[in-house]
Amino acid sequence: MFTGWLELVLFAVVGFLSGAINAVAGGGSLLVFPALLASGMTPLVANVTNSVAQGPGFVGAVVGQRHDLADNRRRLVPTSIAAVLGSAVGCALLLTLPGSVFDMVVPALVGLSAVLMAFQNLIRKWLGNPDSHGPDKTVLLTAGIFLASVYGGYFGGARSVILIVILVLTANAALRTLNAAKNWLSFVGSAVTLLIYALVAPVDWLAVLTLVPTTLLGGFVGSKLARRLPSTALRYTVVVIAAAVAVYMFLD
Repeated sequence: MFTGWLELVLFAVVGFLSGAINAVAGGGSLLVFPALLASGMTPLVANVTNSVAQGPGFVGAVVGQRHDLADNRRRLVPTSIAAVLGSAVGCALLLTLPGSVFDMVVPALVGLSAVLMAFQNLIRKWLGNPDSHGPDKTVLLTAGIFLASVYGGYFGGARSVILIVILVLTANAALRTLNAAKNWLSFVGSAVTLLIYALVAPVDWLAVLTLVPTTLLGGFVGSKLARRLPSTALRYTVVVIAAAVAVYMFLD
């Protein structure tokens, strides 16, 4: 367990790494969560603090892909509404269900995140290359985004991985276009969770103030190095850490 300035150093380091990994491979929030646990936070406090701290990082991703986002105009209205409602439901479940439920469910969610991270490229391959001229499966797309946002509101780790899988499965567009939609929906869902948790949840604001700037800096550096860094190696590093955290929390 870390104390005092050691906590701040730990948060600064993992915040930077998280931002860089999100820019290159995704799933960086799964590094921050165990670091918050290591500082002595309860799983609930670590979860809401992580969700609040990660939210601002999606702003840069949305701005950077604003031109690709324009190609998603038709699908963004129903999916954005679904993201808002689903995120609010997820937050409500987190704040109203007993803490014992979260303690029991979160190891499985972390494990699910690790599996999705490990096999995301294989899943995309199974789903095939979308036909950019075909119609979306709008009902399935909207329902899937709603359920993914419920997950994201309850536990934010690897939300973006789940969103891109749903988009590739149900929306017909180039992957670059769908990735821009994923970043927008992640931003919308994070904004909802940030607002709700900031008002009523036990957020560790000192940790947030340390994580936000270092996460943004890491994201900036990661975006510059994205073409040079081995994204596969980074992704599997996150997978191993997430799997270890899931096992630890299950046995604890």
